[in-house]
Amino acid sequence: MEWRMNRSGLTHLGVLALIVSAGAAGAQTIYPLDRAEMLARSRFDLKVEFAGAPAQADVKVTINGEDPAKLLGKPAAFIQREDGGDHSAFWIREAAITQPGKYIVEAAIGDKKASVTWDVYAPGAARAKNVILFVGDGMSVAHRTAARMLSKGIVEGKYNGDLAIDDMSNMALVSTSGSDSIVTDSANSMSAYTTGHKSCVNALGVYCARNKNSLDHPKVETIAEIVKRARGMSVGVVTNTEIEDATPAGMVAHTRRRADYNDIVKMFFTVKPDVIMGGGSPNFIPTSVGGKRSDNADFIKQFENAGYKFATTAAELKAASSSSRLLGLFNTGNIDGALDRMFLKKGSVAKFPDQPDLTDQIRVALDILSKNDKGFVLMVESGRIDKYAHSLDWERSVYETIMLDNAVKIAKDFAALRNDTLIVVVPDHAHPVSIVGAYDDSRPGQQLRDKLGIYAEAGFPNYPKPNAKGYPESVDVSRRLAFVFGAFPDYCDLGKPYLAGENVPAVAGATKEVNVANEAYCNAPGAARRAGNLPLEASNGVHSADDVILTADGPGAELFRGRIDNTRVFRNIVTALGLNDAQD
Repeated sequence: MEWRMNRSGLTHLGVLALIVSAGAAGAQTIYPLDRAEMLARSRFDLKVEFAGAPAQADVKVTINGEDPAKLLGKPAAFIQREDGGDHSAFWIREAAITQPGKYIVEAAIGDKKASVTWDVYAPGAARAKNVILFVGDGMSVAHRTAARMLSKGIVEGKYNGDLAIDDMSNMALVSTSGSDSIVTDSANSMSAYTTGHKSCVNALGVYCARNKNSLDHPKVETIAEIVKRARGMSVGVVTNTEIEDATPAGMVAHTRRRADYNDIVKMFFTVKPDVIMGGGSPNFIPTSVGGKRSDNADFIKQFENAGYKFATTAAELKAASSSSRLLGLFNTGNIDGALDRMFLKKGSVAKFPDQPDLTDQIRVALDILSKNDKGFVLMVESGRIDKYAHSLDWERSVYETIMLDNAVKIAKDFAALRNDTLIVVVPDHAHPVSIVGAYDDSRPGQQLRDKLGIYAEAGFPNYPKPNAKGYPESVDVSRRLAFVFGAFPDYCDLGKPYLAGENVPAVAGATKEVNVANEAYCNAPGAARRAGNLPLEASNGVHSADDVILTADGPGAELFRGRIDNTRVFRNIVTALGLNDAQD
C-alpha cells in the first residue's frame, strides 16, 4: 500500500514537521517522535498527521523504504479530516518491531520528505529477576539533605549516618524535560520511566497528537503491560496518593488527560496489577453509593470477583499478606502524611484513623509479589513529598522523604537475602527548593529575616533526636532549617511549621484568574509577606527543570551512571530484566 502526496515544502522544528504549500497551513508530525528508543517487540501506535487534510492517494509513508503495514504486520488505516479537523491521519495500531536496529520513518509529499529515526533495541541476558522502582515524587536535593539532617543528625559538619537512599552502589543525574516543555509534570515524567518514551504535560502512556478524545492518542506499552504479557511476572503499584494520580497511573494508563480518573480505574482493571494500594476510593464506586462513577460500575466488586482481597485499613492490610492479589484503598483522597498521622493528627486522620504507612504497604506487597517464581516489578511512590512541596509545607514534605527512606530500607533488607533484585530510587522531577541557613528565635529583631542566620550564623538546628523510625517527634523548635522555595505565589511566610494543618499559601482573589496571599497567616508574629514570582493564577509552588539524583543497588545497578535522560531509566530496567523475549 502506498501513501502519496502531491504538494511540497519541508521544515524541521525539533519534532519533524512538513509545511505544505499550495495554501495548506500547519505541520505534519510522525509518532513516535524522532530519536525514540523502543524495546523490540513492545507495542506502540504509529501515527502520521498530515496538515491540510490531503487525500489517501496523495501521501506516502514508509519504514526503511518498506510498506509499514508489511513490516509491522498490522493493517494501516487512513482517516481524512480526522475528528473533523484540518488534517489527515495515517495509523497502524498495536504495532511492534521484532528486530533491533535503526528504523527511518518517512512521510512524503511528492519528492519532499519528512523523517524520524527510531532506535529499536533488544536487551541481552537477564541480570535481575525483580525490580523495585521507588519514586520520590518531587524529591529534590534539599529534601534528601533535610531528611538526613532530621533523621540522622549532624554534628560538627558530619552526619551521624546515611539514608538508605544514600547508601547505594550507583548514582546518576536524570534530566526530566518532556516533549513539549523544559519543565515536566508527574504524568509525562512517570510515563518516561514506565514506557521509555517522552511525552507532554498531563499525558500518560501516549504521544500527544491532535485527537479530540483524550483516550484516542497514539499509545505506547507500559512496563506493567509488557512484563505481564511477555513473562507472566507479577506487578505491584503502591502509593500514598490517590491510586488514579499521575505516578501510579503511569504504570497502566493511556490518556492525554491525567484527570481521567474513572477511565484510569478501568485501565487498572484491564492490566490487573497483582497489588494495588493507595487512596482514591470514590472513583471505584458509583455515585449512587457515594462514589464518583456515573457509569454505575462498582470496580471494588469487580476486583473482588477477580480474586482480589480488599483492604481499607492498616489492620486489614496486615491480614491480607497471605493473599495472592490485593486491592487496598485507605482514604477517599490522598493518604495522610507521616507528620499528620503520627504526631499532629491533622488532615483526615480523625476520619481515617488507621491508615497504613508506606512501610506497611511495601511489606505486604513484597510478601504477595515474591510468591511468583517468574519475578515481579513493584513501583512504590512517596507522592506527598511533591504535594506538600506544592503547598510550601517543607516539614511535611521532608517527613514523607524520611518515610520513603524507611520503605527503601525494607526493600534493601529483602534484596539482601537474595541476589536477584534491582532497586532504583528516583524522583520524577524537582522543585526549586534549597536550605540556606537556620531560623533562630533567639536572634534579635521582629522580622522573619532578622531571625535568619546564614553562613557561620546558621549553626545547626535543634530538632530532638529522632525516634526509632527516624522522625524527630517535634518540628516546633527554636532553631529550624531555613528551607526556602524559589517559585511561589503571593503568600505569607511564617518561617515556622504549620501545626494546625497543611499550608494553604494562596487563595482566590477578586477573580478566579488572580490568587492572593492567604491572610490567615499574615498577622502571625514575624510573618513575612512575600510578593510572588509566579503568574497570578498560580496558587501553589511549581516544579523546576533541575536534574534529579537517582540511586540504584543490585544486579543491573551498574547501568545507571553519569547523566541520563528519564527515558533511559525504562531502558536500563528492561535491560536488567533481559526483556528480549516479549511475545507479539
